[in-house]
Amino acid sequence: MVEIKRGVNRPDRFKSPLYQEDLAYCANLPIHWDKLTGRTIAISGATGMIGTFLIDVLMKKNEDPHFDCRIIAIGRNKSRAQNRFPYFDESHFSFVQMDVSEPGAHPSYPSDIVIHLASTTHPRAYAAEPVSTITSNVIGLQNLLEYSRESQLGQRGSRFIFASSVEIYGQNRGDTERFDEKYCGYIDSNTLRAGYPEAKRLGESLCRAYFEQYGIDFVIPRIARSYGPTLHKDDSKALSQFIHKGLSKEDIVLKSKGEQLFSYAYVADTVAGLLYCLLEGETGEAYNIAAPASDYRLKDLASLIASQCGVGLRYELPDSLETKGYSTASIALMDGRKLQSLGWNMRYSIREGIERTLSIMRDA
Repeated sequence: MVEIKRGVNRPDRFKSPLYQEDLAYCANLPIHWDKLTGRTIAISGATGMIGTFLIDVLMKKNEDPHFDCRIIAIGRNKSRAQNRFPYFDESHFSFVQMDVSEPGAHPSYPSDIVIHLASTTHPRAYAAEPVSTITSNVIGLQNLLEYSRESQLGQRGSRFIFASSVEIYGQNRGDTERFDEKYCGYIDSNTLRAGYPEAKRLGESLCRAYFEQYGIDFVIPRIARSYGPTLHKDDSKALSQFIHKGLSKEDIVLKSKGEQLFSYAYVADTVAGLLYCLLEGETGEAYNIAAPASDYRLKDLASLIASQCGVGLRYELPDSLETKGYSTASIALMDGRKLQSLGWNMRYSIREGIERTLSIMRDA
């Protein structure tokens, strides 16, 4: 059983009953948890929004005396990790400080399962750091695939999870309402903004190559635009900025007409989907983590958060750096029926997810 030792400061999110409820929901999903018992999981991007929540869920699950899962959390910034996680003195948790995109980077001790979440994920970074946007998804991925090959070759129950994105689908060609896992839309590859979706596409192909050549068991969750109480203050995605502005009692700024229609997912639903992919998914398959209950137009999201926070809504032109980093897609709806066939279902609608996010972050 994992206990937080006295003297260890717990981040404020743990004070929220809603956050505890979210952790308990994910930790009690009806999936094959026995596949993780006695295993070691390496998680890159550990301090990110999704990585943080995933680790909190796994450490919550470790409170079950019949469950025993060790976590290697990988991140570039130890002080950020210490602020995010109260587990540094726990036997089930270890932190490795490294940039996975550096040549040959990987933990010095083996793991049974690798979950690669590390990636640049917001518009300002796409524009300001276009090289690392690509390398974290290609070089970083290859480093961890090599690490996985060295750690897991011939082991039963080993698996590699590469977190991909709705962005791999590109722009809707006008021939479908929703992207299923076989869809391929248009991406203008000779643009700065193409770096992220093209790197994700290449990353998926690299996973397939390692499976065919080395037998690395892999599954690819394709993640919708996710949000939740573990997001960072420097996250420049539109929805994240709406949330931060609203909580700061500042007017929400919409930097377009807001007609974009996208699939979104609350972080608890995203992590639940990741766990279904990990423990129930078929080798070599990709799964969309999305459902119609969280399809929303950007302008309606801005209005919803403005109303919830009691602030105004105004329109403003983006600066040149933001413009370079913005997606050009106007409609990007995902078909999540394939993942639903494994038993996953979205728990929170967009309205419920936003309400929970705001409530938990107010308590923090």
